[in-house]
Amino acid sequence: MIGLLVNEMEQKEMEYLIKRELEEILLDLDDNRIDQMVKSAMRERYRLLFQLLRRVASEQECMKYIPKRKGNI
Repeated sequence: MIGLLVNEMEQKEMEYLIKRELEEILLDLDDNRIDQMVKSAMRERYRLLFQLLRRVASEQECMKYIPKRKGNI
């Protein structure tokens, strides 16, 4: 395990970047032109980014991005 010290401003920036990336992935998963193999990799990336978000964001913020069992994720 690796420890990381960040100040509040850096924590908010990390939260913002992760949330924007999650939103981009959700938009791309709805795109029919993207191959299913690529979407599978995108779903895995979403799961990883969501785990990171859980470490830096509040519970209320994380609730908005919880992966669904059925559907896109």
